[in-house]
Amino acid sequence: MFDLWVMSCYDDCMTTTLADPPTVAGVVPSREERAAGFARIERLVALRNRIDAEIAEEVRAAAQREVQARLQEALVDPERVEASIIGQLGLALRVSPTRARTQLRLARDLHAGLDTIRQAFAAGELDERRVAAIVAAARHLDPTPRAELDRRLSLHDLPLLGVRRIADLARTVAAAVAPEAFAERARAARRDRQVTISPAEDGMAVLRALLPMEQGIACYAALRKAVTEHWVGPEPVTRTRGQIMADTLIERLTGESAAAPARVEIQVLVPVESLLDPDSPLPAEIPGFGPTDLLDQATCVGWRRLATRDGIVIGGDSRRRAFGGVLADWIRARDRGRCTELGCDAPIEHLDHRRRWSEGGPTSLGNGRGTCAFHNQLREQPGWHLTDRTTTTPTGRRYTLRS
Repeated sequence: MFDLWVMSCYDDCMTTTLADPPTVAGVVPSREERAAGFARIERLVALRNRIDAEIAEEVRAAAQREVQARLQEALVDPERVEASIIGQLGLALRVSPTRARTQLRLARDLHAGLDTIRQAFAAGELDERRVAAIVAAARHLDPTPRAELDRRLSLHDLPLLGVRRIADLARTVAAAVAPEAFAERARAARRDRQVTISPAEDGMAVLRALLPMEQGIACYAALRKAVTEHWVGPEPVTRTRGQIMADTLIERLTGESAAAPARVEIQVLVPVESLLDPDSPLPAEIPGFGPTDLLDQATCVGWRRLATRDGIVIGGDSRRRAFGGVLADWIRARDRGRCTELGCDAPIEHLDHRRRWSEGGPTSLGNGRGTCAFHNQLREQPGWHLTDRTTTTPTGRRYTLRS
């Protein structure tokens, strides 16, 4: 899109005669005026960084006030207190609980040895991404080695380094100032190996594997080798390198050809207008993965259509092969596979009553909602209240979804 915009500007300039220089409103901008425009951008970036730094200070102060207030209670569960704080911060910051937790830890750790970094952040010299990279690299350090990390990093011109370079530098320094703690962190990281999936655009998905480095390299090398073997084979090459690697991954994980029908069930949200009018422009949608018109029923063993009107599930057919749970499936599909709490887009893990069962709420499609585990448990804490579209926090703040 940026390239198209640049070409558009170029074309606009070329519409003038070659004898005339490109103009804007009849005036050729001077070198000083052009430089002043970029200088304003630099000042705005510094202002944005200072605002982010001030937000971090407010996040820390708000968390401290909440902790002090909860200490007055007879029994204090630190995990429940932290969850309540993160829930409130997520709503105030307009972010997910995961992001709110990250920002809380950033605000906390900046006051535990990273004084120079915190000052550069407050002065607008460092942005939040660079600061977050340093905080992440130092999360396993005690305040004393973290202060040494802070001192050594201050010797570098951090504002002119990219985020990845700063992250690499911070990890290198962290390993040098506390080698034993770094080694334990590396061992813990290997225990956290996992595979995840997330939606991509146009009916695609991203499959991620978090692996020990040598194993990840070995997996990638095996896929690259499959490409080489295919290229030197007698068959004509009709696929790109990426396509061959993707198809090889599918075949080796599933044991079946990439072109064979996938043995999974896929729910498809179909606008009722499309059922009544085959020429309707409204696309079908896969819950959690967005609109698509690229699916072929021959590629999937189980399909289940769920009819929608204005994005709301109003009915469906029963083509499921496995055991029941039709109502649960409808709720997950209606909520697009994502937590319905404000600001959260985590995958649905629990199904919850909007109006509690103990309060007479029915187990129905209208009274059901999908939530992540965090928000389902957070609702049970004192001071949290949920109505149809409004969440009220322990401090009385209300957040309402208008549509």
